[in-house]
Amino acid sequence: QVQLVESGGGLVQAGGSLRLSCAASGSIFRVNAMGWYRQPPGKQRELVAGITSGVGTKYADSVKGRFTISRDNAKNTIYLQMNSLKPEDTAVYYCNILQGVREYWGQGTQVTVSS
Repeated sequence: QVQLVESGGGLVQAGGSLRLSCAASGSIFRVNAMGWYRQPPGKQRELVAGITSGVGTKYADSVKGRFTISRDNAKNTIYLQMNSLKPEDTAVYYCNILQGVREYWGQGTQVTVSS
């Protein structure tokens, strides 16, 4: 089992920055992919940024050039650096790990961007 705990969300003005963290614990091995998703109010969950082993990183078009996903293997932590935030970035952000055929989600962290 893998447990994921997100942190770093909050309220920020447009143009500001936030860094989300996702700390993983438990049986962490052979992780195929990890990423950040978000779910805006009244909308479906969508991929924001992901890292796939042996492939690389990918970003949603709406965040390219503003968001950066990274990982610290020593700390078993995934980060999402978010710059130049916009009101449309307001959402609950979720961390996700794909381990073999198993998929794990964090509880989510709220990001609110005021105009």
